[in-house]
Amino acid sequence: MERQTLRNLFWKRFRQNRLAVSGGIIVLVLFLTAAAAPLLSPFDPDAIDRHHVLMPPSLHHPLGTDDLGRDVLSRMIWGARISLAVGFVAVGIATAIGMLLGALAGYYGGWTDRMVMRFIDIMLSIPTFFLILAVIAFIGTSVWNIMIVIGLTSWMGVARLVRAEFLSLKEREFVLAARAIGAGDARIIFRHVMINSMAPVIVSAVIGVAGAVLIESALSFLGIGIQPPTPSWGNILSLGKDYIELAWWLSVFPGLAILITVLGYNLLGEGIGDAIDPRLWETERK
Repeated sequence: MERQTLRNLFWKRFRQNRLAVSGGIIVLVLFLTAAAAPLLSPFDPDAIDRHHVLMPPSLHHPLGTDDLGRDVLSRMIWGARISLAVGFVAVGIATAIGMLLGALAGYYGGWTDRMVMRFIDIMLSIPTFFLILAVIAFIGTSVWNIMIVIGLTSWMGVARLVRAEFLSLKEREFVLAARAIGAGDARIIFRHVMINSMAPVIVSAVIGVAGAVLIESALSFLGIGIQPPTPSWGNILSLGKDYIELAWWLSVFPGLAILITVLGYNLLGEGIGDAIDPRLWETERK
């Protein structure tokens, strides 16, 4: 009954936040577009048509064509699949690493906490984007390499959030009760404390997808991310800079896609954060 009441309060607060709902709709539309790319794409994204090079938006090509006559709308739809895949996988890797290290630091404390926190400080002292550039330059450019590198360089914020939650939760009554009945550290960490520390992690993960999409787009724009002919919003935008005076649509449409995607995930993440804030729940219940 208590869980049902909290769930109802969450959805009530979330629905009242119009910006959060708008962000959720944007994310849902992007997800459905990426999932249904083979059905929604009007043309083969790699099909070259020398007779329709750099054609402006029209009924036949709603977003125009590029320098090889490829349909920009089709490439944008397939690019959504690449960008969102990079975002989800990279955030999944970062969240898994951050939760594990943050849990160990917060639960055990002492030298474990000091070692983990100093490692986090070292990672935070290195400019993340330049670290990614350096690593990609050594290991090469591929979709999986980009996913892994972004994930391995983006876990520090999650680790600090989880550590803070563990420091607060490990002295609660339910943890003391679990210890009293003989539960081991692994069971307490993963079955009791971790579950109760998921709220800020979810918010961080949702916002993190936007950051990963932005990093992937920046890498592709610089030519060291997703490589042509594989479509990506970043490499479409990179092509647009070469034809900025002749084909404005190559810059405008992928730029808008990146803007809307990042905005949608940020609005959704902030909305979830507000909806699960326990201080607001207490006020609502009173």
